[in-house]
Amino acid sequence: MASVWDDLNSLLDSPDSLSSPSRGTVKAKAGFNAAEDAAALKKAMDGFGTDEKTLINILTQRSSDQRLQICKAYKDLTGKSLVDHLEGDTHGHFEDILVALVTPPAQFDMQAIKQAMKGAGTTESVLIEILASRSNPQIRALSDAYLKETGRALTYDLKSEVSGDFGKTLLILAEGKRDETKNVDAAKAKADAKALYEAGEKKWGTDESKFIDILCNRSVPQLRQTLVEYKNLSGKTLQQSIESEMSGHLEDALVAVVKCVKSVPAYMAELLHKSMKGAGTKEEMLTRIMVSRSEVDMMDIKVEYKKLFGRSLYSDIESDTSGDYRQTLLGLCGADA
Repeated sequence: MASVWDDLNSLLDSPDSLSSPSRGTVKAKAGFNAAEDAAALKKAMDGFGTDEKTLINILTQRSSDQRLQICKAYKDLTGKSLVDHLEGDTHGHFEDILVALVTPPAQFDMQAIKQAMKGAGTTESVLIEILASRSNPQIRALSDAYLKETGRALTYDLKSEVSGDFGKTLLILAEGKRDETKNVDAAKAKADAKALYEAGEKKWGTDESKFIDILCNRSVPQLRQTLVEYKNLSGKTLQQSIESEMSGHLEDALVAVVKCVKSVPAYMAELLHKSMKGAGTKEEMLTRIMVSRSEVDMMDIKVEYKKLFGRSLYSDIESDTSGDYRQTLLGLCGADA
């Protein structure tokens, strides 16, 4: 299972979805007409009973931008928001996923983060998943949405929810200021690898701040080179070192960052598997990932899923979910591969 994370051979040449995402299963529809789609959706929900199939076909086969245009056309046509009608006409996980599909991506991320910090206790895993896997522009967009919705900066609220080294890690990630240069400085990668080795494996106790600083600030290409140098130097992967040196939420966060530097699609494939494995399905997580990655890197996620688990994502969704919810997920997943 760990093998996919230990293999660094093709790392330096593989695409990086943090900076060049365009491998989605959901694409903009050619010959798109927002008013026509809005009318079809209205008809599907009018009167007695709902034509779920039309809702699914339209909402899983339009890009996010097109879905937002449909929302506007729907409001113009009916005077009511599409979200309100969907909420009144559907329910359960099916309702959740349709509403997610007509929510702007930054807004959707922001709502998940807000929900994760609500009430007693914090859902750290959601904060880690989103903040470790999003690009700088995505993080800045969700921060703007957060400020607009709450009147407070995301980092301000995070500070009161998370603390210690884990809190420090999330706060740096939430700034969305990771270096974006494409050039790799080989000497710096060697020096960083050595600094990480000396801050962890080589030392009694671990200097967490060194790990946080390097992993949360350097560019993805630079970190990939550092991961290779680290393995040459220590004989272990950086992920293995973090797992043996650290614990708790800090370990989870830094491992997630390393995994996303290597491959966001493989990281998402693991989470999707986790959302369906064992007793009960974690629909919230399944919905969040399928919706948020459908236009970014879902094609790559499917490939990684097959590599990791020997089964297709499509067949696992099919056997793990049911009804209209299942059909919507399969629509986002795209043909079985």
